[in-house]
Amino acid sequence: MPGATTKEMLVTELRDLSRRLSEVAGQAAQTVGDQLRTAFRQAMEVDYKRDNHDLVTRYDRLAEDRIREAILEQVPDSVVVGEERGAEGSGDVRWYVDPIDGTANFVSGFAFFCTSIGAVVDDRVVAGAVFDPIANNLFAADLTGAYCNGEKIISTGTADESHAVLITSYPTARDLDRDGPVSLERLGELIDTYSSLRRPGSAALTLSHVAAGWVDAAFGTTVNPWDVSAGILLVEQAGGLYRPLGADQATPAWAAPAYVASTGSLEPKVLDRIVTAFEQGLPPQG
Repeated sequence: MPGATTKEMLVTELRDLSRRLSEVAGQAAQTVGDQLRTAFRQAMEVDYKRDNHDLVTRYDRLAEDRIREAILEQVPDSVVVGEERGAEGSGDVRWYVDPIDGTANFVSGFAFFCTSIGAVVDDRVVAGAVFDPIANNLFAADLTGAYCNGEKIISTGTADESHAVLITSYPTARDLDRDGPVSLERLGELIDTYSSLRRPGSAALTLSHVAAGWVDAAFGTTVNPWDVSAGILLVEQAGGLYRPLGADQATPAWAAPAYVASTGSLEPKVLDRIVTAFEQGLPPQG
Protein backbone atom coordinates (compact mmCIF):
# COMPACT_ATOMS: atom_id res chain seq x y z
CA MET A 1 0.00 0.00 0.00
CA PRO A 2 2.09 2.97 -1.27
CA GLY A 3 1.91 5.94 1.09
CA ALA A 4 -0.03 4.03 3.78
CA THR A 5 0.95 4.51 7.40
CA THR A 6 1.84 1.59 9.64
CA LYS A 7 -1.46 2.07 11.49
CA GLU A 8 -3.47 1.98 8.25
CA MET A 9 -1.66 -1.18 7.18
CA LEU A 10 -2.41 -2.86 10.49
CA VAL A 11 -6.08 -1.90 10.22
CA THR A 12 -6.23 -3.32 6.69
CA GLU A 13 -4.51 -6.53 7.77
CA LEU A 14 -6.94 -6.97 10.68
CA ARG A 15 -9.94 -6.42 8.40
CA ASP A 16 -8.61 -8.95 5.93
CA LEU A 17 -8.06 -11.42 8.76
CA SER A 18 -11.55 -10.82 10.11
CA ARG A 19 -13.10 -11.50 6.70
CA ARG A 20 -11.19 -14.76 6.40
CA LEU A 21 -12.12 -15.85 9.93
CA SER A 22 -15.76 -15.00 9.29
CA GLU A 23 -15.74 -17.22 6.21
CA VAL A 24 -14.18 -20.06 8.20
CA ALA A 25 -16.77 -19.63 10.96
CA GLY A 26 -19.64 -19.67 8.47
CA GLN A 27 -18.35 -22.75 6.70
CA ALA A 28 -17.73 -24.59 9.97
CA ALA A 29 -21.21 -23.77 11.28
CA GLN A 30 -22.85 -25.00 8.11
CA THR A 31 -20.95 -28.31 8.14
CA VAL A 32 -23.26 -29.56 10.90
CA GLY A 33 -26.49 -28.25 9.38
CA ASP A 34 -27.55 -31.52 7.72
CA GLN A 35 -26.78 -33.48 10.86
CA LEU A 36 -28.93 -31.20 13.03
CA ARG A 37 -31.81 -31.06 10.55
CA THR A 38 -31.87 -34.87 10.35
CA ALA A 39 -31.91 -35.28 14.14
CA PHE A 40 -34.48 -32.52 14.75
CA ARG A 41 -37.87 -33.81 15.95
CA GLN A 42 -36.52 -37.34 16.22
CA ALA A 43 -36.36 -39.33 19.45
CA MET A 44 -33.12 -38.66 21.34
CA GLU A 45 -31.56 -39.26 24.72
CA VAL A 46 -30.98 -36.22 26.92
CA ASP A 47 -28.45 -35.64 29.68
CA TYR A 48 -28.40 -32.79 32.20
CA LYS A 49 -25.42 -30.73 33.28
CA ARG A 50 -25.80 -28.12 36.06
CA ASP A 51 -29.54 -28.60 36.57
CA ASN A 52 -32.74 -29.62 34.78
CA HIS A 53 -32.62 -26.40 32.74
CA ASP A 54 -29.20 -27.23 31.25
CA LEU A 55 -29.63 -29.98 28.63
CA VAL A 56 -27.12 -31.71 26.40
CA THR A 57 -27.40 -34.43 23.75
CA ARG A 58 -24.96 -36.52 21.79
CA TYR A 59 -25.66 -34.21 18.85
CA ASP A 60 -24.19 -31.26 20.77
CA ARG A 61 -20.97 -33.22 21.24
CA LEU A 62 -20.84 -34.62 17.71
CA ALA A 63 -21.46 -31.18 16.20
CA GLU A 64 -18.80 -29.58 18.36
CA ASP A 65 -16.25 -32.21 17.34
CA ARG A 66 -17.00 -31.62 13.65
CA ILE A 67 -16.80 -27.85 14.02
CA ARG A 68 -13.51 -28.07 15.92
CA GLU A 69 -12.07 -30.26 13.17
CA ALA A 70 -13.22 -27.85 10.46
CA ILE A 71 -11.75 -24.80 12.21
CA LEU A 72 -8.37 -26.33 13.03
CA GLU A 73 -8.06 -27.64 9.48
CA GLN A 74 -8.40 -24.10 8.11
CA VAL A 75 -6.75 -22.12 10.92
CA PRO A 76 -4.38 -24.43 12.82
CA ASP A 77 -2.93 -21.52 14.82
CA SER A 78 -6.05 -21.50 16.99
CA VAL A 79 -7.55 -22.31 20.35
CA VAL A 80 -11.07 -23.71 20.08
CA VAL A 81 -13.20 -23.35 23.20
CA GLY A 82 -16.38 -25.39 22.96
CA GLU A 83 -19.29 -25.50 25.37
CA GLU A 84 -19.13 -29.27 25.65
CA ARG A 85 -15.44 -30.23 25.28
CA GLY A 86 -13.57 -27.22 26.63
CA ALA A 87 -10.39 -25.74 25.11
CA GLU A 88 -8.06 -27.39 22.62
CA GLY A 89 -5.16 -26.12 20.52
CA SER A 90 -2.83 -23.12 20.76
CA GLY A 91 -2.38 -19.93 18.82
CA ASP A 92 -3.37 -16.29 18.40
CA VAL A 93 -7.02 -16.86 17.42
CA ARG A 94 -9.45 -18.02 20.07
CA TRP A 95 -12.75 -19.49 18.87
CA TYR A 96 -15.86 -19.77 21.04
CA VAL A 97 -18.18 -22.50 19.78
CA ASP A 98 -21.71 -23.36 20.80
CA PRO A 99 -22.68 -26.32 18.60
CA ILE A 100 -26.37 -26.03 19.51
CA ASP A 101 -27.41 -22.83 21.23
CA GLY A 102 -30.93 -23.60 22.34
CA THR A 103 -30.56 -27.31 23.06
CA ALA A 104 -33.85 -27.40 25.00
CA ASN A 105 -35.63 -26.14 21.88
CA PHE A 106 -33.78 -28.63 19.70
CA VAL A 107 -34.82 -31.49 21.99
CA SER A 108 -38.47 -30.42 22.21
CA GLY A 109 -38.92 -29.82 18.48
CA PHE A 110 -39.19 -26.02 18.73
CA ALA A 111 -37.40 -24.49 15.72
CA PHE A 112 -35.42 -21.77 17.49
CA PHE A 113 -31.84 -22.95 17.87
CA CYS A 114 -28.57 -22.36 16.08
CA THR A 115 -24.85 -22.97 15.84
CA SER A 116 -22.74 -20.04 17.02
CA ILE A 117 -19.01 -19.45 16.40
CA GLY A 118 -17.08 -16.33 17.40
CA ALA A 119 -13.40 -15.57 16.73
CA VAL A 120 -11.44 -13.46 19.23
CA VAL A 121 -8.02 -11.87 18.68
CA ASP A 122 -6.35 -9.90 21.48
CA ASP A 123 -9.58 -10.03 23.51
CA ARG A 124 -11.56 -8.49 20.63
CA VAL A 125 -14.27 -10.29 18.70
CA VAL A 126 -13.21 -9.88 15.07
CA ALA A 127 -15.46 -12.41 13.30
CA GLY A 128 -18.49 -14.53 13.90
CA ALA A 129 -21.19 -16.66 12.37
CA VAL A 130 -24.57 -17.87 13.57
CA PHE A 131 -26.31 -20.54 11.51
CA ASP A 132 -30.01 -21.34 11.86
CA PRO A 133 -30.25 -24.77 10.20
CA ILE A 134 -34.04 -24.91 10.08
CA ALA A 135 -34.59 -21.48 8.50
CA ASN A 136 -31.31 -21.96 6.60
CA ASN A 137 -30.15 -18.48 7.57
CA LEU A 138 -26.44 -17.78 7.92
CA PHE A 139 -25.68 -14.62 9.86
CA ALA A 140 -22.05 -13.54 9.54
CA ALA A 141 -20.04 -10.56 10.73
CA ASP A 142 -16.53 -9.24 10.30
CA LEU A 143 -14.99 -5.82 10.83
CA THR A 144 -16.58 -4.50 7.61
CA GLY A 145 -20.22 -5.27 8.40
CA ALA A 146 -22.93 -7.77 9.27
CA TYR A 147 -24.76 -9.99 6.81
CA CYS A 148 -27.56 -12.52 6.49
CA ASN A 149 -27.12 -14.96 3.62
CA GLY A 150 -24.64 -12.56 2.05
CA GLU A 151 -26.91 -9.51 2.19
CA LYS A 152 -25.94 -6.63 4.45
CA ILE A 153 -28.21 -6.16 7.46
CA ILE A 154 -28.99 -3.01 9.45
CA SER A 155 -30.26 -3.07 13.00
CA THR A 156 -33.18 -0.70 12.80
CA GLY A 157 -36.84 -0.57 13.78
CA THR A 158 -39.26 1.37 15.96
CA ALA A 159 -38.08 4.00 18.44
CA ASP A 160 -41.04 3.48 20.78
CA GLU A 161 -40.94 0.71 23.39
CA SER A 162 -44.73 0.43 23.30
CA HIS A 163 -44.47 -0.66 19.65
CA ALA A 164 -41.40 -2.85 20.11
CA VAL A 165 -40.72 -6.57 20.42
CA LEU A 166 -38.52 -7.72 23.30
CA ILE A 167 -36.93 -11.15 23.73
CA THR A 168 -35.78 -11.93 27.24
CA SER A 169 -34.79 -14.90 29.35
CA TYR A 170 -35.35 -12.88 32.52
CA PRO A 171 -36.19 -14.09 35.06
CA THR A 172 -34.52 -17.48 34.81
CA ALA A 173 -34.79 -19.95 37.67
CA ARG A 174 -31.47 -18.64 38.99
CA ASP A 175 -32.73 -15.04 38.78
CA LEU A 176 -35.83 -16.04 40.75
CA ASP A 177 -33.65 -17.57 43.45
CA ARG A 178 -31.58 -14.40 43.72
CA ASP A 179 -34.12 -11.62 43.14
CA GLY A 180 -37.29 -13.23 44.47
CA PRO A 181 -40.67 -11.55 43.85
CA VAL A 182 -39.03 -8.36 42.53
CA SER A 183 -37.98 -10.27 39.40
CA LEU A 184 -41.62 -11.02 38.62
CA GLU A 185 -42.53 -7.38 39.19
CA ARG A 186 -39.83 -6.37 36.67
CA LEU A 187 -41.10 -8.94 34.18
CA GLY A 188 -44.63 -7.61 34.62
CA GLU A 189 -43.48 -4.08 33.84
CA LEU A 190 -41.70 -5.26 30.70
CA ILE A 191 -44.81 -7.15 29.58
CA ASP A 192 -46.90 -4.04 30.18
CA THR A 193 -44.42 -1.74 28.38
CA TYR A 194 -43.58 -3.70 25.25
CA SER A 195 -45.97 -4.46 22.42
CA SER A 196 -44.77 -8.06 22.48
CA LEU A 197 -42.48 -10.03 24.81
CA ARG A 198 -41.10 -13.44 23.86
CA ARG A 199 -38.97 -16.08 25.62
CA PRO A 200 -37.78 -18.46 22.87
CA GLY A 201 -34.27 -19.14 24.23
CA SER A 202 -30.97 -19.11 22.29
CA ALA A 203 -29.04 -15.91 22.97
CA ALA A 204 -27.03 -16.23 19.76
CA LEU A 205 -30.09 -16.46 17.52
CA THR A 206 -31.85 -13.71 19.48
CA LEU A 207 -28.91 -11.34 18.99
CA SER A 208 -28.86 -12.22 15.28
CA HIS A 209 -32.51 -11.18 15.06
CA VAL A 210 -31.73 -7.89 16.81
CA ALA A 211 -28.93 -7.32 14.30
CA ALA A 212 -31.34 -7.95 11.43
CA GLY A 213 -33.97 -5.65 12.92
CA TRP A 214 -36.47 -8.50 13.27
CA VAL A 215 -36.53 -7.96 17.04
CA ASP A 216 -36.13 -4.57 18.73
CA ALA A 217 -34.43 -5.53 21.99
CA ALA A 218 -33.04 -8.43 23.99
CA PHE A 219 -32.18 -8.90 27.66
CA GLY A 220 -30.29 -12.06 28.59
CA THR A 221 -28.91 -13.40 31.84
CA THR A 222 -26.56 -16.28 32.67
CA VAL A 223 -24.71 -16.33 29.33
CA ASN A 224 -21.26 -17.57 28.34
CA PRO A 225 -18.74 -16.46 25.69
CA TRP A 226 -19.89 -19.15 23.24
CA ASP A 227 -23.48 -17.85 23.57
CA VAL A 228 -22.79 -14.21 22.72
CA SER A 229 -19.40 -13.68 21.06
CA ALA A 230 -20.67 -13.92 17.49
CA GLY A 231 -23.92 -12.13 18.33
CA ILE A 232 -22.12 -9.14 19.82
CA LEU A 233 -20.25 -8.49 16.59
CA LEU A 234 -23.40 -8.99 14.52
CA VAL A 235 -25.33 -6.42 16.56
CA GLU A 236 -22.53 -3.85 16.65
CA GLN A 237 -21.58 -4.18 12.98
CA ALA A 238 -25.25 -3.86 12.01
CA GLY A 239 -25.49 -0.58 13.92
CA GLY A 240 -27.22 -1.87 17.03
CA LEU A 241 -26.23 -1.47 20.67
CA TYR A 242 -24.83 -4.15 22.97
CA ARG A 243 -24.21 -3.55 26.67
CA PRO A 244 -22.50 -6.22 28.81
CA LEU A 245 -23.80 -6.58 32.35
CA GLY A 246 -22.26 -7.82 35.58
CA ALA A 247 -18.56 -7.33 34.84
CA ASP A 248 -15.99 -4.58 35.34
CA GLN A 249 -14.66 -2.43 32.51
CA ALA A 250 -11.53 -4.55 32.17
CA THR A 251 -13.60 -7.61 31.30
CA PRO A 252 -14.30 -8.09 27.57
CA ALA A 253 -17.98 -7.77 26.61
CA TRP A 254 -18.09 -11.39 25.47
CA ALA A 255 -17.03 -12.59 28.94
CA ALA A 256 -19.75 -10.75 30.88
CA PRO A 257 -22.47 -12.96 32.44
CA ALA A 258 -25.46 -10.97 31.14
CA TYR A 259 -26.37 -8.43 28.46
CA VAL A 260 -28.90 -6.04 27.00
CA ALA A 261 -29.05 -5.28 23.28
CA SER A 262 -31.24 -3.19 21.03
CA THR A 263 -31.52 -1.87 17.51
CA GLY A 264 -29.99 1.49 16.72
CA SER A 265 -33.49 3.00 16.56
CA LEU A 266 -35.01 1.99 19.89
CA GLU A 267 -35.15 4.26 22.95
CA PRO A 268 -35.32 1.56 25.66
CA LYS A 269 -35.99 3.79 28.67
CA VAL A 270 -37.99 1.31 30.74
CA LEU A 271 -35.74 -1.59 29.78
CA ASP A 272 -32.60 0.37 30.69
CA ARG A 273 -34.02 1.24 34.11
CA ILE A 274 -34.92 -2.38 34.85
CA VAL A 275 -31.59 -3.65 33.53
CA THR A 276 -29.70 -1.15 35.70
CA ALA A 277 -31.59 -2.34 38.79
CA PHE A 278 -30.91 -5.96 37.84
CA GLU A 279 -27.20 -5.31 37.36
CA GLN A 280 -26.88 -3.65 40.76
CA GLY A 281 -28.06 -6.91 42.34
CA LEU A 282 -25.51 -9.12 40.57
CA PRO A 283 -22.62 -10.52 42.60
CA PRO A 284 -19.26 -8.85 41.82
CA GLN A 285 -17.37 -10.41 38.92
CA GLY A 286 -13.98 -9.30 37.68
